[in-house]
Amino acid sequence: MTRQVVAEFARLPPLTDQLPASVGQLTAREMDVLRLLAMGRSNPEIADELVIGETTVKSHVAHVLMKLGLRDRVQAVVFAYESGLVRTGR
Repeated sequence: MTRQVVAEFARLPPLTDQLPASVGQLTAREMDVLRLLAMGRSNPEIADELVIGETTVKSHVAHVLMKLGLRDRVQAVVFAYESGLVRTGR
């Protein structure tokens, strides 16, 4: 389902050129995880790409959701594309 959401939002332009202030709460690693998550990567794929454990990825995903006030991965994908954090071709 996440991959379908990614495909749909990848076609749309961002709603704004400015990142929401809440993004400033994220660590650099949490930003990396959010970008990869928004690109439709699974936890094992994120772990491989960032050379970290899957449990660490799960922790980062949980922190991202908590800090941004999101319910789930799908909302994270929507947030990343709507805010312009992730754009098609990046």
